[in-house]
Amino acid sequence: MLDAAAAARWRAGRRGPVVFTNGVFDLLHPGHVDLLLKARAEGDHLIVGVNSDASVRRLGKGPERPVRTQRDRAIVLAALECVDVVVIFDEDTPADLVALLEPDVIVKGGDYRPDDVAGGATVRARGGRIVIIPLTAGHSTTATIAKLRT
Repeated sequence: MLDAAAAARWRAGRRGPVVFTNGVFDLLHPGHVDLLLKARAEGDHLIVGVNSDASVRRLGKGPERPVRTQRDRAIVLAALECVDVVVIFDEDTPADLVALLEPDVIVKGGDYRPDDVAGGATVRARGGRIVIIPLTAGHSTTATIAKLRT
């Protein structure tokens, strides 16, 4: 986990807007990639928060979720050129992580409304903004898992 001192050092060394997005990212698909690329286009640095395995189970995604471990999900995301930092968080929402990292922009998928984005009020209070990216039709982890079962 990124602690406050490490976050402060990282912020001090960065230039340009920092963008944050988060999710489970269980089985990476084109919808995830589209979101990550568009998120990166909103700034110069992209931090991706990944729900821990325990957090995913608490979210009620299903008894077989997550399919991939938090470590595996983080490794795949960190390998993407558009991603600068991956942080695994254990809380149900990334609100505390957002407060720690102080991003300039939060990006979420179209299944969210700006007022419902965890940490959004914190970012707005600092002059930041929330960006909602439309979902990529035909791509979801839940649908992929269902298709694999048939």
